[in-house]
Amino acid sequence: MTYIFTFLLSSRLFIHPYELMSKVCHLCVEQQRLSDPQADKVCKKILLKITPKILQLLTEWTETFPYDFRDERMMRSLKELTHRLASGDEVYRKAVGQMSQGLIRRLTVLSQYEEALVKINATAAERLAALKTKPQAAIQRDLLSICNDPFTVAQQLTHIELERLSYIGPEEFVQAFVQKDPLDNDKSCFSDHKKASNLEAYVEWFNRLSYLVATEICMPVKKKHRARVIEFFIDVARECFNIGNFNSLMAIISGMNMSPVSRLKKTWGKVKTAKFDILEHQMDPSSNFYNYRTALRGATQRSITANSSREKIVIPFFSLLIKDIYFLNEGCANRLQSGHVNFEKFWELAKQVSEFMTWKKVECPFEKDRKILQYLLTAPVFSEDALYLASYESEGPENNMEKDRWKSLRFNKIH
Repeated sequence: MTYIFTFLLSSRLFIHPYELMSKVCHLCVEQQRLSDPQADKVCKKILLKITPKILQLLTEWTETFPYDFRDERMMRSLKELTHRLASGDEVYRKAVGQMSQGLIRRLTVLSQYEEALVKINATAAERLAALKTKPQAAIQRDLLSICNDPFTVAQQLTHIELERLSYIGPEEFVQAFVQKDPLDNDKSCFSDHKKASNLEAYVEWFNRLSYLVATEICMPVKKKHRARVIEFFIDVARECFNIGNFNSLMAIISGMNMSPVSRLKKTWGKVKTAKFDILEHQMDPSSNFYNYRTALRGATQRSITANSSREKIVIPFFSLLIKDIYFLNEGCANRLQSGHVNFEKFWELAKQVSEFMTWKKVECPFEKDRKILQYLLTAPVFSEDALYLASYESEGPENNMEKDRWKSLRFNKIH
């Protein structure tokens, strides 16, 4: 973790990135005035010192925070600045060229990813619409009919997790809570800026996986089939834990703990739950997720000393990571009583975010299975009401409250 990373991450709490870039531009213009033939030797020495530092700042900025440069004002300033830097020296010209190419490549890849996400979401919406119009025709298959190997499913989940993680920019963590509490209550630094959209897409994926698990469990008509699906997902969750994929693990547990699933007592009676109990214990929220945090530390340690890319995988339970960063921001003031910036707070913030940056760079070592990935990303998932309806149809209501709910759901379905 560097000073530059900490500075670029936290500066946006006080100033727009393009305003910061304008200041850097202004500084560069001032220094170039000093390089005038009439300027003295001392001024020229200063220029020689400052140019590589500005280049270092811009290189780290474009590599680590490329999304800032989707703002046209940023791009204009960058072009002006790089033109000035490149005009004096062949070495700088080459470095500037490589930096600009790298930035364009990163922004192109990001646009392609966002287009792919739109397509995936559109396909999922179409399949859900088909399910509503022709319920029986639309459900031709379930996950077990596509792949009954929990290891393979856990590996494909890890593919999705790592891909979505890799597109989250570090600034999105800051933006996520700045919107809730704009600086000094006067303006948000992000009112006209890219919001935390990749972070939101990742949170939506967690919710989708939870609902997919619940849908797969509630769909089968026969009790023994439902029990088999539960046991299958327990095995998938256990393999996710072994891989270091804590986000999918928690999403699966959340899906199994949804009321429409947990109320299926006869189904659960047929399930060997010992393995599930162990996993629930690992992700137990008590003592501020002490067990999970211990397991995460172990996975992080394994990742640091890893010999293979498989051992490098650490996919944190993401909602908790966001919560930790949010509370760090809420718990400490941005400024000290003296009016100076509370740099210790921002150093801690950068430490947490830079750990995430290490995790998101890991290449997924498992082979991709397009069919399974397509199913996980686009298979129709039931709404909460549809899950309750399926649940009551599998195992009838047990009390008056459930009976009333079932009546209401059936009435709404007919009308």
